[in-house]
Amino acid sequence: MGGKCFFFAGGGTGGHIYPAIAVAEQIVKLEPTAKIHFFVSTRSIDEHILSKTSFETTVLPARGFSARPDKLIGFCTSFLKSYRAAKRAIAESKNAVVIGVGGFVAAPVCFAAHKLKVPIVLLNVDIVPGRANKIIGRWADEIFVQFEDTKQYFAKRKKSVNVVGCPLRTGFGNPEPDKVKSELGLDENKKTLLITGASSGSENINRAVCSLLDKLSVFADEWQIVHLTGAGNYEKVRQMYAEAKIGHKVLSYFDDMPSLLAAADLVIGRSGAVSVAEYAAASVPSVCMPYPYHKDRHQYLNAGKLVEAGAAVIVDDLPDEKERPERLWKELEKLMKDEKKRQEMRQACKSIARLDAGLKIAEKLVKIVDGG
Repeated sequence: MGGKCFFFAGGGTGGHIYPAIAVAEQIVKLEPTAKIHFFVSTRSIDEHILSKTSFETTVLPARGFSARPDKLIGFCTSFLKSYRAAKRAIAESKNAVVIGVGGFVAAPVCFAAHKLKVPIVLLNVDIVPGRANKIIGRWADEIFVQFEDTKQYFAKRKKSVNVVGCPLRTGFGNPEPDKVKSELGLDENKKTLLITGASSGSENINRAVCSLLDKLSVFADEWQIVHLTGAGNYEKVRQMYAEAKIGHKVLSYFDDMPSLLAAADLVIGRSGAVSVAEYAAASVPSVCMPYPYHKDRHQYLNAGKLVEAGAAVIVDDLPDEKERPERLWKELEKLMKDEKKRQEMRQACKSIARLDAGLKIAEKLVKIVDGG
């Protein structure tokens, strides 16, 4: 494979794929003839997102690590198969660089690059690196992170750790909120509350919001709802909105998130690393409900950065089915009533938004491939 080659490795969630696409888009602008190739997981979300691009992909059978004897053998076998497939593809290219973007697929690909002595760059957008990224950090020639707090986790590696923010798709630089409002049939004279559980949806957030639909009817004259349910929960949520008095649009998924977030006046959602960066970039006030089941609680830490800036509030995704919506309503009602507070939160978003991360990383990758 001739020319300059950029291999992206990672997947399993939109939080891994979207930053990689953002960097790839900038590489193509700098180097129109560059070869871009993605190594991704077998999860359907990877294929769905990348099918909207022109980038080449290879699906690898890699699995997440498990110490359980019945799963450890499968992990080792899938790792070896993924390693061999990646090594063959990378070895065929000259002037290449491998970019690990997180997830269990990244490790075998980056290990193959390490063995081939091909430069490795790590992109870590969460405050706390995951297991795969901690390992890849040992091999990486350069590490890019979103938050200053993340540098401590790579301090012993003696690598160059650059705080650049989270790479965002080019759409965040030129969103089209009016187009989205027209496409979804939204009322131009009403404010929009956006509900999202990120790329896969969130059953907890869905249930909490749906249990508040009667209360939300008091805002029916001024507000409308766009609810992204996730593919697996669409029918259930759609039925729960059947009697809702507030205007609404229920969707399983929506591709143009830059424009949809720009059209929103308030968002309720998870606080993955990409999500918090997107809220800030779109200048949309947020009610963050961090995913509660990660051991390192990194979504709470991500959301904390927005709260520190005055751009968000956190509502704990509690296990109690009754207490969760009560806490959510307490914050939601205040924000929906308070235009001044929302404007202050919008300004706070603008103070922390970073839209140039993708370009900065792309420029460095091109230099690395050029031998710089």
